[in-house]
Amino acid sequence: MIELDAEQVLRVRPFLSVTAGVLVLFVGKMLNRHAEILGKYNIPEPVTGGLLFSIIFGLVYLLSGIKIDFELTARDILLVYFFTVIGINAHFGELVRGGKPLAALLLVTLAFMFAENMVGVGAASLLGIDPSVGLLAASISMTGGHGTAIAWAPVIAESRGVTNAMEIGVVCATMGLVMASLAGGPIARFLIRRYQLMAPPERLYDVGMPLEARHTQVDYTSFLHAILAIHVAGIFGILGHAGLERIGVRMPPFLPCLAAGIVLTNFLPRILPPGAWPSRTPALALIAEVSLGVFLAMSLMSMKLWTLADLGGPLVVLLALQLVLAGFFAVYICFRILGRNYDAAVATAGFIGFGLGATPTAMANMTAVTQRHGPSHVAFLIVPLVGAFFIDIANAFVIRLFLAVM
Repeated sequence: MIELDAEQVLRVRPFLSVTAGVLVLFVGKMLNRHAEILGKYNIPEPVTGGLLFSIIFGLVYLLSGIKIDFELTARDILLVYFFTVIGINAHFGELVRGGKPLAALLLVTLAFMFAENMVGVGAASLLGIDPSVGLLAASISMTGGHGTAIAWAPVIAESRGVTNAMEIGVVCATMGLVMASLAGGPIARFLIRRYQLMAPPERLYDVGMPLEARHTQVDYTSFLHAILAIHVAGIFGILGHAGLERIGVRMPPFLPCLAAGIVLTNFLPRILPPGAWPSRTPALALIAEVSLGVFLAMSLMSMKLWTLADLGGPLVVLLALQLVLAGFFAVYICFRILGRNYDAAVATAGFIGFGLGATPTAMANMTAVTQRHGPSHVAFLIVPLVGAFFIDIANAFVIRLFLAVM
């Protein structure tokens, strides 16, 4: 399960990687429980544990020269579980209600991508470095995340002569993940307290349970129903993903699973006996919380922080500017356009999550907020649709536009 190769890389196999992720999540929960400030500012539990262990593994490398490399193939299955549950919990009535906020969030995100690219390119020029480095530190790695950074780095290297484009992109994406994890919750808390926002009386959660009800009972039958529903929706989603790939449409595997969950949860209850198809049950909420928590814990604990050692002064400035810009957009534009209500505050935490990091970070931010303040079905519906689908398509056009005019 563990092997140390000739290059001093300690490779941890999938089974033990998942085990480590669960342990890291437990540590994060313990720290959040004992350090009141972490829970107070809605710092997600997997973020607390994941960052701690990534620092520990970084120190191991500095002291011994051994790099710890986790195989994360099993981690991606957890993400499919999580987003399938989000789909199963979605109802057409809320899809209609979410239409306007969905369009508003998409427009805000488009504006944000243009703004972060202008800030990145402009600041890079003022700092005397290649403007394409500013683009790498903007929507390519921030909104785009590691996948987009890895995809576009060779293009930047070839067309602009930035030989270390890959390293810059990966480093910026990693720091974006950290910034998104630490900023989303506190900003949502600020908005909720400042405008005295309250969640609706609805007590059914998309993910997890409220903090004061952590011992909600989940029986054998409800848990089995939840697992079966997730797998049925997942099968349709995976088949749909394979079909889309055959016609050249590329998207994350979890997105068709989310769509399959939405379709099934709105049609099957009409033909099945009452209660045969679960939606918004404690069992589904529990599975979603565990799946997302372990996924994010594994993602953060596996960060290779030693790659940040070469993070130069100009990149620090660029990333700091992106953080300030994201905070400004979140408070003064995103929250206001989405309606200045509780759902808007929760969605704003998600906006920070995918605007600087990745969609799972957005969902973790929102989970931390809703567990303390109450559920928000609209936010959990619109954020993954924008963060996991629309922005990847839009970002490609935005990046091409900036490369053409630079």
